[in-house]
Amino acid sequence: MAGSSAKAPLAGTPSLLRAINDRAALELLLANGPLSRTQIGSLTGLSKPTASQLLARLEAAGLVVPVGTTAGGPGPNAQLYQVNPAAGYVAGLDVTPSGIRVAVADITGTTLAEHTEPTKGVPAAETVAVAAAATAKVVRAVGLPEGSLRTVAIGIGGAPDPVTGKLRYASHLPGWHSPRLVEELTEAIGAPVSIENDVNLAAVAEQAGGAAAGHEDFVLLWAGAGVGAAIVIAGRLYRGFTGVAGEVGYMPVPGAPIEWDARRRSHGGFQDMVGAQAVRALAREYGLGAPTAEESIARALETPDAGDAFLTELARRLAVGLAAIVTVLDPRLVVLSGAVPSAGGERLRALVEDELARISIARPPVRSSALSGSPVLLGALQRALADAREAVFSTH
Repeated sequence: MAGSSAKAPLAGTPSLLRAINDRAALELLLANGPLSRTQIGSLTGLSKPTASQLLARLEAAGLVVPVGTTAGGPGPNAQLYQVNPAAGYVAGLDVTPSGIRVAVADITGTTLAEHTEPTKGVPAAETVAVAAAATAKVVRAVGLPEGSLRTVAIGIGGAPDPVTGKLRYASHLPGWHSPRLVEELTEAIGAPVSIENDVNLAAVAEQAGGAAAGHEDFVLLWAGAGVGAAIVIAGRLYRGFTGVAGEVGYMPVPGAPIEWDARRRSHGGFQDMVGAQAVRALAREYGLGAPTAEESIARALETPDAGDAFLTELARRLAVGLAAIVTVLDPRLVVLSGAVPSAGGERLRALVEDELARISIARPPVRSSALSGSPVLLGALQRALADAREAVFSTH
């Protein structure tokens, strides 16, 4: 047949281009705040008529709203638009042995309310119900009706199995080990739920607006009651084949006892060098004992000589573990987070950077977390927002 070799035009191309332009405009509004039609056209390269049509579509879909006009320039004032905060709502949860911290945010990322629900003494069988009730309490607190949440992200100290979904390495969190945990939480909360390792979510938060902003290759080391790491390569979290990449608390390091049956591990490895209990024990050796690791470090910062020696030894221990990590990964940046580095502040950070440079071929800069509040909760909200925006912005 004549002309059979000619390519047919791609079906749906105009609608695809509209969808791409609409999404680009929404991302610009999220990043820059209210913009006029002219500004959107300039930033996207669209003509004024096309930008006007785009805004009309988004306004009709309830995704943008007018919010006043420009002022102070020549000519008539121009209408400004912003993403409609009511286009969707999300929740983030930070699960610890002592409680569940919940926050609700609108689609723009503005946090509307937070609440911490104590869980000590709660029977394991009631864990899902308590998490759902805590989430519902925050939803009601901001005046939203039941069923308002688009997505929910939960940060937890364990590693969800990528095949079964069952949570591993989290014996300290009774009630969170059901093989149907995600399904049970989704049903109880009434919105799609995702579960992510808490340290991974801390890295998500640092990349979004913290010490790792603008960096696509970095490692976050978390040291507190538990010890873990998050690995970001080419802008994406690296979880490993079985989902346990970053479980460095189990990592054998010089100076720490080795548990030769890792499946029954109760001690040993990097955790026994820099975890909160190890920090308290080290502080006692220098006469700086206190009820918590944070208080021990605070005493060290105020105590010449003994405090300096303690902080130097703690920095060396942190550097030993970091040296193993950065020698393999060669990251652009290391971020320190968790209760131990936070308590040590700039003094401990500088010591860790110096000690790492002494023993490692790879010598990335070391930064402290630049976030206020719970990094895990902030990361959970970022993860939930990414999922919600994909659903809301792609289906209008």
